[in-house]
Amino acid sequence: MIVGVGVDVVDVARFVESLKRSPGLRERLFTPDERELPSASLAARFAVKEAVAKALASPGRLHWHDCWVPREAGQPPVLHIGGTVQARADELGVTHFHLSISHDAGIAAAVVVAEA
Repeated sequence: MIVGVGVDVVDVARFVESLKRSPGLRERLFTPDERELPSASLAARFAVKEAVAKALASPGRLHWHDCWVPREAGQPPVLHIGGTVQARADELGVTHFHLSISHDAGIAAAVVVAEA
């Protein structure tokens, strides 16, 4: 059963400008491993985090570091969760997430499906 669907898009250049204007933003939004990724991948990870919040109907109540997508060459993206995100998923009976991320032509996008 589908519990929720989240979609988010990010303008990569605008996102990079935000990171430059607010130096602490990178640390606040991303795990240490994520921080090392290229700009387009960071924007895509941010889109994932926003899409997860939408799929779980919890914008504002989830901690940014509680969901992440490690980079694994040659592998499809896999969402990892913990803390506040895990608690909300458990509350809703979510047992699996489907994830699709992409970045092209200056736009990063993510789709997350939460399934029970």
